[in-house]
Amino acid sequence: MPELPEVEALALDLEGRLKDRAIVKAYVVQISALKTFDPPVSALEGTLVESVTRHGKFLDIETSGLHLVLHLARGGWVRWRDELPSIPPRPNQKSGLAVRVILDDESGFDVTEMGTKKRLAMYVVRRPLDVPGIASLGPDPLDDAFTIDVLQGILEKAGRAQIKGVLRSQGTIAGIGNAYSDELLHAAKMSPFKPANSLSEAELQTLYSAIRDVLGDAVERSRGLAMSELKGEKKTNLAVHGRTGEKCPVCGDTVREVSFADSSLQYCPTCQTGGKPLADRRMSRLLK
Repeated sequence: MPELPEVEALALDLEGRLKDRAIVKAYVVQISALKTFDPPVSALEGTLVESVTRHGKFLDIETSGLHLVLHLARGGWVRWRDELPSIPPRPNQKSGLAVRVILDDESGFDVTEMGTKKRLAMYVVRRPLDVPGIASLGPDPLDDAFTIDVLQGILEKAGRAQIKGVLRSQGTIAGIGNAYSDELLHAAKMSPFKPANSLSEAELQTLYSAIRDVLGDAVERSRGLAMSELKGEKKTNLAVHGRTGEKCPVCGDTVREVSFADSSLQYCPTCQTGGKPLADRRMSRLLK
């Protein structure tokens, strides 16, 4: 799933390709992806792209007073095409094509979604805040307004909720998903199931620094990369997420996993849980 660093880089790449260009046609191939009806998708035709920005994990293409907003969910991605046919595309399960946008020189981009669970979302709105998911976003963790005091307030309000869940809740903090919550908790040497309101002053500072450093470094590494390179860059630089059974790059212990119904997390016992493995919640209670 694209998270804050990848969406930031996608926005930067797309702005360089789209700014001051005219949209000739926008096709919604996977009709379940379209979440709005007013303005219609046809209202994008003939408009000029003014900017491409990010709100949490939402891409926002501003075009002559309208906003084409995309949420790529778990299996979505944006693919640039130097040349696109003018004929309307047909649904193609193999390609996963969901949305196609054609520019004034026949270049453009496809939005694809792989997998059986269709969660990709497209909105055509007059204001970004007309998208419910954007209106309910928490603060951006890389914004100057996201101070350690803001983080402390969020954690205190969350009570004894598990800290990983708090960090990846978009209504609490925008842009952090499953992968980067694993990564920054590993960097902070903190159990993913530590109660949010139990952090000492030193632990709060460590977590805050990890959030800013892990996300900031990922953004800097991704900056300037083409969209086709972003997935590989992310995977290459992950320390624990998606690396079950491999050695922790910090201590050499084996990276372990806890599985849930539709997701999983990875962590290092030596770095994060005092050497104690966390039990799989499907079979027993988590070790404290």
